[in-house]
Amino acid sequence: MVSGKNGGRELDDQEVKIVRELIRNPRLSDNKISKKTKIPVMTVNRKRKKLESEMLLRYYCATDEERLGIFMAKQMYTIKFKIGITMKNYMDKLEKDPKWRLFNSKFISLAYLGEKDGHLALVIILDAPSEGMLGEEFNGKIIPFLIEKFGKNAVVNVETVPLTRMVRVHHNYMPATNMEDGRIKKDWPDEFIFVNEVE
Repeated sequence: MVSGKNGGRELDDQEVKIVRELIRNPRLSDNKISKKTKIPVMTVNRKRKKLESEMLLRYYCATDEERLGIFMAKQMYTIKFKIGITMKNYMDKLEKDPKWRLFNSKFISLAYLGEKDGHLALVIILDAPSEGMLGEEFNGKIIPFLIEKFGKNAVVNVETVPLTRMVRVHHNYMPATNMEDGRIKKDWPDEFIFVNEVE
């Protein structure tokens, strides 16, 4: 993570080296990180656990659904809610609801809350096996569920963008360019791996 105007903290030099190695290959053991960085293994272990406990490191696995032939259609939706619906309302009513979690894990590959024109906005990336199913999921399930939770006029506007090709994920990962066997290529320079060097 970065130091920030909104709080946060700066990573020390050892933490930057540890995180850079984990970005290259999240499956590396503390021993291997220690050998690559010349940081004592106990220090790597302690600092990695601290970064994890502070929720500054996230690990997850993603499959390429397009190559698997599961999801062939992808679209970004920006849903603008009526004035008065707040982020707290959203978190309380939706994120704790098991039905919404099922939507999230099955068809929504990414979701962010933000603000658009003074309104709470939900931005989601929706995946489906076909273009037709995108509309079925969005208009047939997601929008009715939002209306059920927030009322008839809850959704003020929806904007959509069809997405055709992924080129970069989380700053560093460019599957068509710098990845091989599920990790960043060995010859990819350290200076091209973003950790927290924001100027």
